[in-house]
Amino acid sequence: MKDLINKFYKNHSLIYKALLFISTTFLIVYLFPKSGKFKYNFEKGKPWQSETLYAPFDFAIQKTEEELTQEKNNIEKNSTRYFELDNAVAPFVLNEFNNTFNKAIPDSIKKNRSRLKRIGRDIIKDLYDYGVLNDITTIKDNANITILDNRVEKKKTDFGSLYNLSEVSKKIDSELENSNLKVYSKPLTALFFNIIKPNVTYNRDLTEKALQEAMGKISYTRGSIEKGTLIISKGEVVEGNKFLILTSLKSEYKSQVWNESNYNLIIFSYTLLVALALLMLLLFLRKYRLTVFNNNTKVTFIFFNILLMVLLTTLLVNYNSLYIYIVPIAILPLVLKAFFDARLGLFTHVITVLLLGSIVPNSYEYMFLQIIAGIVTILTVSELYKRANLFISVGQITLVYIIAYFAFFVIHEGSVDTLKWETFGMFILCGLATLFVQPLIYIYENLFGLVSDVSLLELSDTNTKLLKRLSNEAPGTFHHSLNVANLAEASANEIGANAMLIRVGALYHDIGKMNNPTYFTENQSSGLNPHDELSPKESAKIIIDHVLDGIEIAKKNNLPDRVIDFIRTHHGTSSVYYFYKKAQEVNENVDIDDFSYPGPKPFSKETAILMMCDSVEAASKSLKEPTSTKIDNFVESILSKQMEDGQFLNANITFKEIQAIKKVLKRKLANIYHLRIEYPE
Repeated sequence: MKDLINKFYKNHSLIYKALLFISTTFLIVYLFPKSGKFKYNFEKGKPWQSETLYAPFDFAIQKTEEELTQEKNNIEKNSTRYFELDNAVAPFVLNEFNNTFNKAIPDSIKKNRSRLKRIGRDIIKDLYDYGVLNDITTIKDNANITILDNRVEKKKTDFGSLYNLSEVSKKIDSELENSNLKVYSKPLTALFFNIIKPNVTYNRDLTEKALQEAMGKISYTRGSIEKGTLIISKGEVVEGNKFLILTSLKSEYKSQVWNESNYNLIIFSYTLLVALALLMLLLFLRKYRLTVFNNNTKVTFIFFNILLMVLLTTLLVNYNSLYIYIVPIAILPLVLKAFFDARLGLFTHVITVLLLGSIVPNSYEYMFLQIIAGIVTILTVSELYKRANLFISVGQITLVYIIAYFAFFVIHEGSVDTLKWETFGMFILCGLATLFVQPLIYIYENLFGLVSDVSLLELSDTNTKLLKRLSNEAPGTFHHSLNVANLAEASANEIGANAMLIRVGALYHDIGKMNNPTYFTENQSSGLNPHDELSPKESAKIIIDHVLDGIEIAKKNNLPDRVIDFIRTHHGTSSVYYFYKKAQEVNENVDIDDFSYPGPKPFSKETAILMMCDSVEAASKSLKEPTSTKIDNFVESILSKQMEDGQFLNANITFKEIQAIKKVLKRKLANIYHLRIEYPE
């Protein structure tokens, strides 16, 4: 059990990466649309770009949404509304009329009384021949209705034939006016108001049920295509019936491919593709970016950004695939270049675009545009901390999007007459969204503890709290750090290394000397040397400890790990040679390990450059009556000694680059000492 725990602990980093790899793979597959992907891309009104297509199986031609909507509207318009009849109401109303007529109509109109009574009975008969109902305004007058008597159909008519209570008075006025008895309208209307009651009631449930039955009989297809039938030839324009047939084939293909029997197999295949792409990224990191691969936080950060881009694109595809170009994919290489380097940024961008090609329409066009945009991003964006550079680069990225899209459109259409200008607007919105990279980098720095060039620019300010303390407590060391920073920055620019990073590293590399500033010669202004009172071994320990003290101070002040690396490696595993030789004078059996720095050796171009510049600048103070020849020999001697000691074996720096750095150091030192060219005598 103990061995198993020890084995787990030793391999915990690889286990974490495996879990991260598996979880990211499944999350990406989960985000993918759960439908089959038709292997042909086509758009209405554009030429068919693929080979001549024959029907791979029998399928029905589906009706368009417009056709189905029209059919549903027609059914709803012509559907029958059902009403229930109450047979007891009409006799009751007539009886009430006969009983109350004499009381309601005054005796003063005996002359027309019988005639008025007959008209009232005729009105009641007319009203109840079709029916009287409460006010219903949602049904149109020409709508078909059926009146049911005890669930049995009694008559069919249109809704306009029914009377509602508000129309009774109009009916009375009309009949009396035709009989020249208009003067009796008021008492007769009052009588009818008291006795008329509705006798038909709207049966909503039965009406809805009948409508749903009619809707259920709608056919969603019109005609069919047999297997082997020619659908479309290469170069033929996709329009009219061709477009409907292709759309039907695409829909049928999805339903046939994604059925229960092979759903799991297709999901498994998607998983294989995603896993393969992510595996390539991990192998790239392991072979070419080992420091990134060994840092689980950085690997998590890279996978998180890939997942974020897949999520955003999937959401847009599910909402409306026309808007996919609004997603600022170019942010991905921008962010990775800011925290790592251009090569890693571009490689990750290509992997992400390949993954997105599985879910977007017109995948070839999409991938071409995004890969080109990623390349432009890597080539144009430099010194991200300069705001103007970002705006210029975003403009160039947007321009490349527009040019590439225009070229694809002309290839497909053969003209610019139907050019979709709104797509250009999407590219502009994408460019504006890319500007969000600045606050995003700040958020990432706080979430993942990473450092970008923007943060390095802030750290390079000599008015920061830590550098002010260094200038006050160890002014000689501070001046030495400034000189090293200038030498290192010039050297980095010469070979294309990260000049901003190396400048910051140089400014902070000796902050450990603040604990014992007077034990370092650059801070000894009184002429007294405290090492005179110490043994060589004790003196060497104080000198060596400034590296460990510097790491401790840096961590307390929350300096980024990339900066701490310079403190840790700027002496590599070299020895404090002066005190080693002094100790040998006292005792020949001296272990050189007691006089050597703990390391590690420099493991990047930047840390290697700092070691060179630090050693050259510090030793140059011992030059007496410097000349160009002396400086050349002096630089050659120091750097050759470091190379012989194998200090640069772990750094990815070449002999050619070291030679270029030597030239820079020689030139800079000559400028510092104001040397002129030595002319031959």
